[in-house]
Amino acid sequence: MKAPDRAVVDKVLKWLNYGDEDLRLARHGLSLSSYCPYRLIAFHAQQCAEKHLKAYLVFRGIDFPYTHNISRLLELCGDEAPWAESLLDAEELSPFATTVRYPGEEEEVSEEEAIQAINIAAKVYEVVREALKQDGVKFPKAL
Repeated sequence: MKAPDRAVVDKVLKWLNYGDEDLRLARHGLSLSSYCPYRLIAFHAQQCAEKHLKAYLVFRGIDFPYTHNISRLLELCGDEAPWAESLLDAEELSPFATTVRYPGEEEEVSEEEAIQAINIAAKVYEVVREALKQDGVKFPKAL
């Protein structure tokens, strides 16, 4: 197997790092003892999933539009990613990218929904990283 291009891997690692931060922040949000912003937790979970899928697309050299639509990103992964079908439940995260961020658009998010969003994002995190690992990406210990 040919080693992946270093510049591409560096971009991939940046996307993953940003996604990691979103997931860490979402998880930390659950620890707040007073007002817990479940809508923001769900937003950051969505962002984790989105950025991990985009990292995979960057690695594969697949252009993607400016979108928060997880379904579209999974579709773009296409035949290159037989694992994408195992992440179809991640499509339910897409609305959290916009409807929870703006007044008048907001959607109530329960604690249960926020936890589910984190669990889905964690699954995307694991599956995409495993796929990249299988393709020869080596992750620094900090990620």
